[in-house]
Amino acid sequence: MAKVLVTADSNCDIGPEMEEKYQIPLFNWKVLLEGKTFTDSVDIFPDDLYTAWRERRALPQTSASSPYEYREFFQPYLDEGYEIVHLNLGSGLSASYENCCTAAEELGNVYPVNSNNLSTGFGHLVIQAAKLAEQGDDAVTIQKKIQDMCGRAHASFLLDTLEFMAAGGRCSSVTALATTMLKIKPSIEVENTNGGKMHVGKKYHGKVENCLANYVKEKLEGRDDIDLERLFITHSGSPESDIELVRQEVAKYQDFKDIQVTRASCVISTHCGPRTLGILFMTK
Repeated sequence: MAKVLVTADSNCDIGPEMEEKYQIPLFNWKVLLEGKTFTDSVDIFPDDLYTAWRERRALPQTSASSPYEYREFFQPYLDEGYEIVHLNLGSGLSASYENCCTAAEELGNVYPVNSNNLSTGFGHLVIQAAKLAEQGDDAVTIQKKIQDMCGRAHASFLLDTLEFMAAGGRCSSVTALATTMLKIKPSIEVENTNGGKMHVGKKYHGKVENCLANYVKEKLEGRDDIDLERLFITHSGSPESDIELVRQEVAKYQDFKDIQVTRASCVISTHCGPRTLGILFMTK
């Protein structure tokens, strides 16, 4: 039986602890900033993007990786005799899944999964896939099982500012200014059955701390359908006080066995801006 290796786009945001624990090679996307190309989470990080925007009004660009780049990533592992299950950012957010499929068809023995999600929303799926590989499932079986799980992965985030959304043309500058003046903190919801497309969810009013508490309550209170194995608290550069507050609020409503705090990659952070924070979990 062929050896199975689980890989994923780096914007699954699982963090170095989970990456090391499950031995998951990550495919790092490229970020274009001020005419130079960088590798996400290797030689450029979210704080670099925030500085470039606020000091020089330079906005980064990200784009789906090409079939060629995926082929270059997969080939060394195929040469070692692996079959590869690769999890992609949702197809509704990027052409990465389509391009990965093109590379897979050309190479053979690569099995892409359209996560229908982003960040640790599909980070959960990456870890599930790694566990299936550990227990001896073959690549085709893992691909099918994980694709079937996608609708159980839930991702949402609370945004502190719409400044970066407006800068990237994803909302108007008037809307961004109004939310700031009125102390509105919008949430972003991921549609996990539609390629991972996003829409604006509930809007919270008041101080960030109160908004975070209400956001957590809205997501977790009174639910018996949540898989309590693991919760990700994923943020784009939030103070420790925000993270600890959310951790305490989570404990009021659900008793997760494991809570992982991870920092979002450049790909996510450039769209949402700093102090964005989400709780991401699976349902049963």
